[in-house]
Amino acid sequence: MSDEKALKARVFGRVQGVSFRAWTRETASALGLAGWVRNESDGSVLALLRGPVPQVESMLARLHEGPEAAQVDSVDTYEVDLDRTAPMGFEILR
Repeated sequence: MSDEKALKARVFGRVQGVSFRAWTRETASALGLAGWVRNESDGSVLALLRGPVPQVESMLARLHEGPEAAQVDSVDTYEVDLDRTAPMGFEILR
């Protein structure tokens, strides 16, 4: 499974109230990724991304841009254990 990876990405900036979660779900699904995205209480957006390394890296690059209405200041990433992530599809969590 070395061709797959999972990571969490926390996106900071103007990322809530600008359809960031819907854009993330649409973009990640188009790339064939599994995972989820949710708003955090500090105003950031947190996403779990799982899939083939090239697609995860592509999604990570896109998170630095975000949808048109967003203003991304920074993205922090954290590798997570593949065995502890078993999402099916890509969801928006509340």
